[in-house]
Amino acid sequence: MSPGPDDDRASVGNGSPATATTNSIVKITLDEGSFLRRRPEVEHEREVALFDLLEQNHFELIDDDDDDDDDDDDDAVPGPYHVVLSLREDRLVFALSTPAGVPIQDIALPTRPFRSVIKDYFLVCESYFDAIKTLTPAQIESIDMGRRSLHNEGAQKLEDRLSEHVNLDSATARRLFTLLCVLHMRG
Repeated sequence: MSPGPDDDRASVGNGSPATATTNSIVKITLDEGSFLRRRPEVEHEREVALFDLLEQNHFELIDDDDDDDDDDDDDAVPGPYHVVLSLREDRLVFALSTPAGVPIQDIALPTRPFRSVIKDYFLVCESYFDAIKTLTPAQIESIDMGRRSLHNEGAQKLEDRLSEHVNLDSATARRLFTLLCVLHMRG
């Protein structure tokens, strides 16, 4: 879904009752205030990541309330969640709220640890998109293996950085890493 003429955000999800009982993201909004027009291939990757994320994800906020007398520090705050994903002052911000719009928590991660892998990922993606036009299937597969490897590395780094705040699975981390990359394509 594209942002409207007066909107700097792209939003996907409907919070249907079937997903409302799970610890998952049921709506995600990307704050893309100053993005440049992206290649059709990148837009396709963004749309696929958004669609796949909402179709199936595991995202469970960890209760880091230290006032509890329980020894269980990993109590989860049940979902479902609405997420606004944005970049603010070199931080990736997950603004979490309930489906009713009640703010839950903002999680901010520094983007510096991701810069190198994102830069390398962009370079390999450019090579891949150019290769599919002219190279042999074997050459394309070789570039794609590198692309997937960098994507996995970035997703694992994101999963590790979020682990003190959120329980999530690898597939969810991969889709969120794709969205992080999309947000980095800004003017």
